[in-house]
Amino acid sequence: MKELVRTNDIVLVSAVGALLDGADIHHLVLDQNMSIIEGSLGILPRRILVHEDDNLLARQLLTDAGLAHELRPDE
Repeated sequence: MKELVRTNDIVLVSAVGALLDGADIHHLVLDQNMSIIEGSLGILPRRILVHEDDNLLARQLLTDAGLAHELRPDE
C-alpha cells in the first residue's frame, strides 16, 4: 500500500474518497476513528492509501482534479 494523501481536512478525505470510488480504485482511510482518542480536535491526520498497482492512476486522478498539492511524496 502507498500513502496518497495525509490531511486533517475531513472534507478533503471525503472528496478524495469519492474520486477514487468513481474511478473504481480501492482505497483505505486510516486513523479515521482516532477522534475518540484525540477528543475530536482534528489534530491527528487521516491517511488515504491505495494499492501499489493503483498508485500512478490515483495520483494522476488527483492531479487532474487539481489536488496535486495534497499528494504525499511518492517514495
